[in-house]
Amino acid sequence: MPPNNDFGIFIIQVPNAPFGLAWYNGDILTDGDGRGVGDFVGRFSTGTFILSPGAVPSPPVFPDDSKTGVKTAPVQIYHVGIWFNNVAEANAAGCPPNVVTPFTSNHQAGIQVLNTSTFPDDFGPLRHVQ
Repeated sequence: MPPNNDFGIFIIQVPNAPFGLAWYNGDILTDGDGRGVGDFVGRFSTGTFILSPGAVPSPPVFPDDSKTGVKTAPVQIYHVGIWFNNVAEANAAGCPPNVVTPFTSNHQAGIQVLNTSTFPDDFGPLRHVQ
């Protein structure tokens, strides 16, 4: 990983765009050698899912956020994606310039840097964990 960078970690429905449903899990900060460690507490197994029993108003935090959530039955999500936490760090690492994605708390993340695309879309690595 690029050194001295912050990355956002998400559990995602599929590893590549458009990614489907996504659940933010936390950040990893790399050191000067590009090594980073994150301790995440949660359910990371065949039981990992996301749902919304009803669409309710969203908190008005960022002006471009959706004003209302969505309704969806449970959806299992078994992939992991990692994004640059900001566009400047992605640009500095030689990534395609000025690509903005919503995968950070202010929704101004850089591109996805790693994912679990070596696994099939419908059988991500978390599905292997009991």
